[in-house]
Amino acid sequence: MTYDLYIGDRTFSSWSLRGWLMMEKFNIPKKIHFVGLYGGTMAEDMAALAPARLVPAMRTPAGTVVGESLAMAETLAEEHPKAGMWPADPAARATARWLCAEMVGGFSALRSDCPMQLQHVNKGFAVPDATRTDLARLETLWAHAAQFATEGPWLFGAYSLADAFYAPVCARIVGYDLPVGDAARRYCETTINDPAFKAWRAEGLKTTYDPFPYDMGVPVTDWPA
Repeated sequence: MTYDLYIGDRTFSSWSLRGWLMMEKFNIPKKIHFVGLYGGTMAEDMAALAPARLVPAMRTPAGTVVGESLAMAETLAEEHPKAGMWPADPAARATARWLCAEMVGGFSALRSDCPMQLQHVNKGFAVPDATRTDLARLETLWAHAAQFATEGPWLFGAYSLADAFYAPVCARIVGYDLPVGDAARRYCETTINDPAFKAWRAEGLKTTYDPFPYDMGVPVTDWPA
């Protein structure tokens, strides 16, 4: 029951991180295939999954190709009902699905202005107004989810697919030292200190880039230990 998971560069591919966490955090067997996002081989590397054309994408053990992160999430949850990928409570589960859908379709300013990078922390980054609006919306949604988090540090208490979807957002908040409140900051720290996230980042750092794709022209400091 091994899935073929196609991902891009670990240091930069936010959507790949989501796809990988869906499987890693819920112990779903996977075989990793790397796609050359920056090496010019993406189309060739994805050819076997046509018509899927973006990462992440997967092939199920039955041979079904599934693209797009939200479709992958629902497919995995359906095929692994005992894994607890969505919250058990119906209201919490509906809310978690809502948060994932809004992540897929929203926060365009944050995603555009602050491309995910896991190498260092940009200090003194001038945060555009539209990105501040996105950050405020994030805090509103996370606070709304907190009503269901009776036990545990994650958005809905126990780790769920919602946390996989928002992990790259946490990486952006940390990587650009973005202004958020204490509760949001604690959640971001929980995310980046999770063993799975740390393992993903460590693998990414094994690849070096010259020049670095996302030089923001500001001083940088070390990623938090």
